[in-house]
Amino acid sequence: MADRVTVIGWDGSPLTRAARAALSAATLVAGAAHHLALPEIPESAERIRLGSIDLAGRRIAGHRGSPVVLADGDPGFFGVVRALRAPEHGLEVEVVPAVSSVATAFARAGMPWDDAQVVVAHPRTLRRAVNVCRAHHKVAVLTSPGAGPAELALLLDDVHRTFVICEELGTERERVTVLTSDKTADHTWRDPNVVIVIGSGPGTTATGAWIAGRTPAFPGGVRGWALPTGAYGPDRAESGEGEAPGLRAAQLARLGPRTGDLVWDIGSGSGALAVEAARFGAAVLAVDSDPDACARTAAAARTFQVAVQVVRGSAPHVLERLPEPDVVRIGGGGVPVVTAVADRRPERIVTHASNRDEAEALGSALAENGYTVECALLQSVELDTSAWAERERSVVFLLSGVRSDLAP
Repeated sequence: MADRVTVIGWDGSPLTRAARAALSAATLVAGAAHHLALPEIPESAERIRLGSIDLAGRRIAGHRGSPVVLADGDPGFFGVVRALRAPEHGLEVEVVPAVSSVATAFARAGMPWDDAQVVVAHPRTLRRAVNVCRAHHKVAVLTSPGAGPAELALLLDDVHRTFVICEELGTERERVTVLTSDKTADHTWRDPNVVIVIGSGPGTTATGAWIAGRTPAFPGGVRGWALPTGAYGPDRAESGEGEAPGLRAAQLARLGPRTGDLVWDIGSGSGALAVEAARFGAAVLAVDSDPDACARTAAAARTFQVAVQVVRGSAPHVLERLPEPDVVRIGGGGVPVVTAVADRRPERIVTHASNRDEAEALGSALAENGYTVECALLQSVELDTSAWAERERSVVFLLSGVRSDLAP
């Protein structure tokens, strides 16, 4: 019974001495069709077409001899190494690495990639991968059948991106194509491929970068969150109870926006909550019927260097054409908007009310749609520290609804 397997990364370049030595002694070789055609594989070795990694792992664990697995790129980076090391297989893994397909794709494009997000798109994770593409300037997507360039472009819809599509890297059929996302769905693409998705927002510059995959400082250069509304511009005066920083902090805490989420901010007002959700790495759709509010939100997003898609329209009608949300903040509109949002089944919804009757009505609407409802009365008092006198007081009911059965 095998307790050790050699995993060889393959990037199309000649195999290393260590890889050739492992293959020459192999009695079982698992890999894709183009791997199994390599001349270095002994004729006497058993060949397994690599489909299900778990199935292959069981076959390898039960094999008497020297098994080898061939995989594209670096097998330790979103590759087979993790699956083969699973406790149920009991395998010790030795890895002969190669250049990852992501590194190769960026090399073909002639672009740096220390500031790129890297995601894997399967049919079950495609929507979350698209949300990362909405939110970030540079994303490398490792695709799969049913979750390729065309599907990415279709879900991005009217969000403009540039696609660098790298097909069959390392093979004789390698092809690199640059298209805008609106043209990508018109083509048929070969697997496997890597898609580099480039947005129009700011990217990480080499100066000061010290951590891969993200901006090395707070977006916009401002530390913290739940900032005073005035931090979003000199004309961003408090415009009502929904703009209070304390309420915004509590709403964000209950929403928990994160990378891969799509946040709806309905009634974006100053744009403060939309921008702060985007600073957490989430994709954000900011909705408001007021053209001035839409302009303020867009300006705040530019100031803080985050991607926020602004949609002008009146809820609940405008919501019908928006992509599915993960979490939603409702800044106004009452029970009709809460009900319309709940029909779209986000995991979490937060809203607020100015009095108890309104809070009870909103809470009932959430509960009737299957949400567990919490309500808190928040009171905050801003003091003028020069005289230690009260400057402004805010009292508001905060409501949150959670459906744990919808959590990804």
